Amino acid sequence: MLVKESSFRQSAINTGHNGHAIRFGVMGSAAADHEVEVLERCRELGQAISRSECCLLTGACSGLPQAAASAAKSDGGQTIGISPAVSLKEHVEFYHSPYEEYDFLIFTGLGFMGRELINIRSSDIVVVVGGRSGTLGEFSIAYEEGKLIGVLSESGGITAVIPELEAHLGKETGAEVIYDGSPEHLVTRLLDRYRAEDYKCPCHPTSWEQPTSGQRRQCDCLA
Repeated sequence: MLVKESSFRQSAINTGHNGHAIRFGVMGSAAADHEVEVLERCRELGQAISRSECCLLTGACSGLPQAAASAAKSDGGQTIGISPAVSLKEHVEFYHSPYEEYDFLIFTGLGFMGRELINIRSSDIVVVVGGRSGTLGEFSIAYEEGKLIGVLSESGGITAVIPELEAHLGKETGAEVIYDGSPEHLVTRLLDRYRAEDYKCPCHPTSWEQPTSGQRRQCDCLA
């Protein structure tokens, strides 16, 4: 793991019910050819996550996730990159992926598809922006594992078909999907739902006792 000196607002990091920083996983296309308007909305997404004092996590790739990570980093937010590579050398020279946007870079050595599972399981909340087949795979993992998912509407790629796809899945996994075209509103709505008393973390054992005095029981998961 590569850890860089950082200026993120550590004292202000927003913690969730598991006592760790709330991690927004931003999943999207790594392609370079995106409309200026979509890239700008991804930057707004990164800023919104940073200003909500949460941590932003991506697959440490270029494209839309990089735009979000760069904006969060510039805004003083905390960023984590989950690399498909075994080392920084392979990350840069073989995968041609960025690294300067990240406070922490974790080398999985699992390649693109293997890394997707780590991306999702390391995220409390998953946000889909644009995206192609790889992002569709990440959405599928998040849905299967009962994650809270946000979709930045009208950001291109698979976001255009996810509503119809979700309607035909026919499987209750506990996942919840929230759609919004405004990056700021999407982050706010996702955080409100994540903090709601009736929101259930997918890792909670069903045998746990109910919290008392209006307090939520802490979750032991680190993902």
